[in-house]
Amino acid sequence: MRAFEFLDKFDTLDAKTMVIDKGLGVTHVADMLKVNGDYFNFIKYGWGTSILCNDQIVKEKNEIYASYDIKSYTGGTLFELANKQNKIDEYFDEIDRLGFTAIEISDGSTVIPEEDRDEIIKEAKNLGYYTLSEIGKKNPEKDHEYSIDKRIELIEKDINSGSDMVIIEGRESGKNIGIYDEKGNVKSDDLNKISANIDQSKIMWEAPNKNQQIDLILSIGNDVNIGNVSPEEIISLETLRRGLRGDTLGKV
Repeated sequence: MRAFEFLDKFDTLDAKTMVIDKGLGVTHVADMLKVNGDYFNFIKYGWGTSILCNDQIVKEKNEIYASYDIKSYTGGTLFELANKQNKIDEYFDEIDRLGFTAIEISDGSTVIPEEDRDEIIKEAKNLGYYTLSEIGKKNPEKDHEYSIDKRIELIEKDINSGSDMVIIEGRESGKNIGIYDEKGNVKSDDLNKISANIDQSKIMWEAPNKNQQIDLILSIGNDVNIGNVSPEEIISLETLRRGLRGDTLGKV
């Protein structure tokens, strides 16, 4: 039983939350999940951090995450590195060996032809992985070359290829990229156009900052899928979803 449970009008929320693991230790993970393991669904080993960890530690962490039904995957960086080195088969073998249960397919720092992207998404699905793909570029100048209509087109293509969920690039900073301006504010027109054209259950919005999380919750609903959440902000985000903070109290 949760403390003060009688004051919470929500039981469970049909929302997906993705958290970044930047190199957490095994004990830290176990302790963290005792507190908030019920409030997120995906753990992303940020950037290329997995390559710097002992494989037994990665396996142990993945087992702990899986025990809470949390899907684990490496960030898109390692996928892009494997693709660039023509080692996709080896990459799939390694994530299987290490116990990852999902995969992110992206080209934020590289370029992948659309037909290759389609084939890789289909291969990941055939291998049984929960498949996320990401739309957007890490470099703001390159990311700005995408019109909102182009983003929608790319999202639809990935979904048609078999992506379970498409991530909208926001980076860890949440500024000057994707649907965010240089100050990190949500560009409402872009958000509304994507929301109007794409099934929201298929979209994961990277939103590392509180103001972005509030805007997404108030614009789309408390079941909006939000990613790039730091471990220390999991409970904080959940209180926003449930209207337990002044920013969303009486509004969700």
